[in-house]
Amino acid sequence: MAESEYFQILAEIELVMTKTLVFGASTNQERYSFKAVNRLMDSGFEVVPVGLREGVLNGLNILTGNPHVEEIDTITLYVGAKHQPPLYDYFLSLNPKRIIFNPGTENDELRAMAEEKGIKTEYACTLVMIATGVYAD
Repeated sequence: MAESEYFQILAEIELVMTKTLVFGASTNQERYSFKAVNRLMDSGFEVVPVGLREGVLNGLNILTGNPHVEEIDTITLYVGAKHQPPLYDYFLSLNPKRIIFNPGTENDELRAMAEEKGIKTEYACTLVMIATGVYAD
């Protein structure tokens, strides 16, 4: 096996092992959270959809409430800042490596709390990050 093939296989394994929690997941095909779940899965990421209502999205059950999920790499938010304060402790308890604040979810208070705990934060669009190949960086 060539060295380049070896590193390609390692990159693919790492990609599959990266788990993203999509908070605000919806079965509504018009919602960006719906699109994000599908694009993340199509790109090889493990996805945990969490929303207000139960449902099935691309074969995954949408979890509700504050489910305990292990080994979250990224939380990508699709819930506005005014609805986030009761969720601060939940988000931080998951110990993600990163929180992405999609457009309309920006929250300086949660961002500061996360960064204080060593969690990387980004004001960005998950869909654009996937499309441009920077999501896994």
